[in-house]
Amino acid sequence: MTIEPPAPGEPRRPFGSRNPGDAWVVAPDGTRYWGRFGAAGLLAIDAERGILLQHRVSWSHHGDTWALPGGARHEGESASDGALREAAEEAGVPDGAIRPRMLSVLDLGYWSYTTLVGDVAEAFEPEISDPESRELAWVAADAIDRYPLHPGFADSWTTLRPLLAVRPAVVVDIANVVGAVPDGWWRDRAGAAGRLTGRIAALAEAGAPAGVLDLPGHTWFPEWVAVVEGRASDARGAAGVELVRAPGSGDDEIVAQTVRLVEAGRTVTVVTSDRELAARVTQAGAIARGARWLLDLLD
Repeated sequence: MTIEPPAPGEPRRPFGSRNPGDAWVVAPDGTRYWGRFGAAGLLAIDAERGILLQHRVSWSHHGDTWALPGGARHEGESASDGALREAAEEAGVPDGAIRPRMLSVLDLGYWSYTTLVGDVAEAFEPEISDPESRELAWVAADAIDRYPLHPGFADSWTTLRPLLAVRPAVVVDIANVVGAVPDGWWRDRAGAAGRLTGRIAALAEAGAPAGVLDLPGHTWFPEWVAVVEGRASDARGAAGVELVRAPGSGDDEIVAQTVRLVEAGRTVTVVTSDRELAARVTQAGAIARGARWLLDLLD
């Protein structure tokens, strides 16, 4: 749990045990930023209830304002892990309740703040478990500007608000991508498809680097759909990847998955080097990328 010290001139509260990351970083102009190793916060999106906000106590830095659950990162801790840990400590966000969608980083060189944008995969009721919180509330995105916001969150909200509607998805023509590498896949198509799906799962966990999905410069965690067909239909699945076993034509199933995702409001990329299939999914509203695009990401 991160306990920020009070703002200058305000009464000091007991800190308890301290983590080495719980310290101020002072900018060249004298501005102070909390978190020796940077800081991170969670922007949790519930499709029905809105955005989870924390009403900060008056004695905290920029007290009596509303912001995201978050705080100082621990040494060696990833931004995602830091955001989820702080959200669990400050708002009782359960482990596994959030599906990451995007990481947005403010990097000042001497200090950084990372916002993890995630969708609520399992509904939960937030609980105050940190003395920095006056209350926790789900707030509709359109109503957030009416609240007195923490200055840092107010600045980031201007950038983040338009991105909340962006939900990327990637559909992979597994047979086409497997066939692009002559590694003996023809002797065991199901095994080769399973190995590729496992590599995609690792990429799904790490996130797609900024710029590769033709989206604003952030790390994105798209939904991954892997379509297998024929002798590869017995391929083993992997966590983080939806494995679709085509009952007939693999191309037709890829088009069907593309249409489904586009109609659901997803920004869809289809990975295939088949020109005819690429034309079909482009017509359906997706962006087509060749097999090498994905293989380079995996490498």
